[in-house]
Amino acid sequence: MKFTKMQGCGNDYVYVNCLKEKVVRPEETAIRVSDRHCGIGSDGLILICPSAVADFEMVMYNADGSRSQMCGNGIRCVGKYVYDYGLTDKTEITVETLAGIKHLQLHTENGKVTEVTVDMGAPITEAIKIPVFAEKSPVINAPIVIDGKEEHMTCVSMGNPHAVFFVEDPGKLSLEAIGPSYEFHPAFPERVNAEFVKVLDRKNVEMRVWERGSGETLACGTGACAVAYACILNGYTEDEVTVKLLGGDLRIRYDREKNTILMTGPA
Repeated sequence: MKFTKMQGCGNDYVYVNCLKEKVVRPEETAIRVSDRHCGIGSDGLILICPSAVADFEMVMYNADGSRSQMCGNGIRCVGKYVYDYGLTDKTEITVETLAGIKHLQLHTENGKVTEVTVDMGAPITEAIKIPVFAEKSPVINAPIVIDGKEEHMTCVSMGNPHAVFFVEDPGKLSLEAIGPSYEFHPAFPERVNAEFVKVLDRKNVEMRVWERGSGETLACGTGACAVAYACILNGYTEDEVTVKLLGGDLRIRYDREKNTILMTGPA
């Protein structure tokens, strides 16, 4: 199997061109290649496939072999892959995902993609669609008890479920110890991606993320979008925010007129 290792803000995946290759058991393959000691080492496996409804399809598996609907950092890398390797000459492409068809604008320099802007679609706040069990919908600054301690969460779906927690210092958290309690909390029937956020000012926030199926990662594109929208819902920031992750920065803009979130970052 021929593969390419790619990363967006340190969120790294193993990519396989399934226009040429065939991965028979992708769930098992994802577990094997993601192992950072005995495998290639990654946050998961992404297959670039043909699509009947878009230019390409992105099929994504987490490091534990579970299927995921969407990956913001991963889809930017798909855009770079298909352009840099000559699978398309277009700088505006569509990619089919389990979270719908996403529109990508490829920013190039000297014939190579350096950044990608992704229209991530409308944020979802209806509790049943995220999904999250909660007394009220939308779930904004709502209480939840985790490991015997009351926290407050704002829940958003970007095609996959996110719970955003505003904290004093994300860097002091031991995510390896506490992350599973958030991911597998019974309030989240499909598990959840948990983001821990500090608001720096009206245009900048910093975050760490515990991703379902992968653990802590250096970045999460859908998570950054969910965080930006959660900040807006709580009145903490403007509609355009720079989200600072362990692996780098993502620029997130909420277009109120179109009710869509635009994410720009490297690949």
